[in-house]
Amino acid sequence: MYYPDDKVEEVLRSNNIVDVVGTYVHLQKKGANYFGLCPFHNEKSPSFSVSESKQMFYCFGCGAGGNAATFLMKYENYSFREALETLADRAGIKLPEVNYGEEAKKKEEKRQQLRAVNKEAAIYYYKLLRSRKGVKGQRYLAERKLDPSTMRDFGLGYADGSGNDLCAHLKSCGFSDEVILEAGVAAFDEKRGMHDKFWNRVIFPIMDVRGQVIGFGGRVMGDGKPKYLNSPETEIFDKSRNLYGLHIAKRSKAPYKILCEGYMDVISMHQAGFHEAVASLGTSFTEGQAALLKRYTKQVLLAYDSDDAGVRAAIRSIGILKKAGLEGRVIDLRPCKDPDEFIKANGTEAFLKRIENAENSFFYELRMMEREYSMQDPAQRTQFHHAAAAKLCGISDEIERENYIKEVARRYYVDEGSLKRLVASYGRSGAAENVWKNGAESSGNEAEKTVSRRTRPSRDERVERNERLLMTWLCDEPEVFAQIKPYIRPEHFQEGVPRQAAEGYWKILEEQQGGNPASVIGMFGTQEEQEQAASLFNTRLKGLHDAREREKALKDIVISIRRSAADRQRRQIEEGMQEPSAEMLTDIMTARKELQALSKISFKLGDAEDPQ
Repeated sequence: MYYPDDKVEEVLRSNNIVDVVGTYVHLQKKGANYFGLCPFHNEKSPSFSVSESKQMFYCFGCGAGGNAATFLMKYENYSFREALETLADRAGIKLPEVNYGEEAKKKEEKRQQLRAVNKEAAIYYYKLLRSRKGVKGQRYLAERKLDPSTMRDFGLGYADGSGNDLCAHLKSCGFSDEVILEAGVAAFDEKRGMHDKFWNRVIFPIMDVRGQVIGFGGRVMGDGKPKYLNSPETEIFDKSRNLYGLHIAKRSKAPYKILCEGYMDVISMHQAGFHEAVASLGTSFTEGQAALLKRYTKQVLLAYDSDDAGVRAAIRSIGILKKAGLEGRVIDLRPCKDPDEFIKANGTEAFLKRIENAENSFFYELRMMEREYSMQDPAQRTQFHHAAAAKLCGISDEIERENYIKEVARRYYVDEGSLKRLVASYGRSGAAENVWKNGAESSGNEAEKTVSRRTRPSRDERVERNERLLMTWLCDEPEVFAQIKPYIRPEHFQEGVPRQAAEGYWKILEEQQGGNPASVIGMFGTQEEQEQAASLFNTRLKGLHDAREREKALKDIVISIRRSAADRQRRQIEEGMQEPSAEMLTDIMTARKELQALSKISFKLGDAEDPQ
């Protein structure tokens, strides 16, 4: 559901962003703004800014930015609707009722009932563990050396052996048999009827990123089978799109997440202070889980078991991480089997060392592949070098591939030139798909050209920066709008977020002297668009204090944007993208006249004040 723009603006206006962000981040006032350590990336010096006048936040380190709703969307992984409802509740504002269709209404009611059943079951299991009936579970967790505070943080519980005590409790709470069964906490057969799915097990509640219980995992007490039992998939529980512990790990400031195989590994690591640990849910790591991780990190460290099964799982997961655009590294746990065992045997400092020395995933795969060859035998060593060359073909970026070729040659004592020719021959024969991807070619000095292109800003990058500079200037000094308005209009901005933001902000500036850009950001529905819009209001030229310097800089920016708009229109005509209508030709003539006029005028500005 989309709420009316005026209601969205009312909610944002009624929540001071400094207060909202201040509940999550320690802020200190510095000049006109507030600063703190960014909660979205790891940093030692504060680059995270919150502007009370703009009602916006922006990190000059990682580029995260937006209004109060954007902050909650990014920090709590809320949808825009969820963030707005949270802010409305905070401000005591009643939002319009959600107008569901009949079918959608029934589906949402069912989902709410399933959440309610899972929540009540989690509370029941939690209390049972701490009662006389939970002694067996208490003993097991004590043997695993878990602190009461850790058990509380993860909501650990216990299901005893009576068989239908949870079902009876849930029925007494008013839940129907149908809903109890659909929630996955009960099962049915002809012999026993409806009965508890979990019994004689320590219970691990599975929570989504918002901390809501969506399912359970149970570890049997004794030698029963299966050792671990999970809830079946339901309308609120999709194993392939959730990760155990992510509701806590998402708040870690570490620049990586650690992916484990089991619940106890995650819990043990969190207890040891490694709050970035998560685990898949009783199944192999999936593409959906990789996509979920990508919302919170760019790097994933694998802490899988060191046995053969763990190696196979790690290699499979490395491929999934690569496909998702995530960097993977592997933590060496030898001689221990898993993270829990390693930390108990060696302590947190030793584990931190293993994290710091986590192995590059490419060389981990090569090292595991090397075990299949007898490297003392020249013939098998040659086979290994061919296998390595074929694998190198899979690296699409030419510069990255060159770096890996050098390192493989050094590590495995093979001539670099010979290896490079072998890689090229595999590429030509199609051994690896799309070897020269991303526009790189195998001949000439293309590597040098690529570097040159990367170090010199493109025309589009220069245009984007000038658009950001102008929007920030207007936000900081709205009185400038009257001077630039005759020459720059929203249609002169590039299509997409810049033009839409300019349209919204021009309207605000025309209606009132000065305007709050937070409402402009609220125009956009996705977090990515909101962050892009926020960057438009948080880019400024540094070191310009003298009025004459500032006037020249503003004039250069305005001319650049106006010229770029005219060039775009001319290119569209030249490339046959648009028929040159009389109106377009008139626009081109108007652009020429306005550019000529701009070259002769001078903007009037005063000296700059320190924005800090």
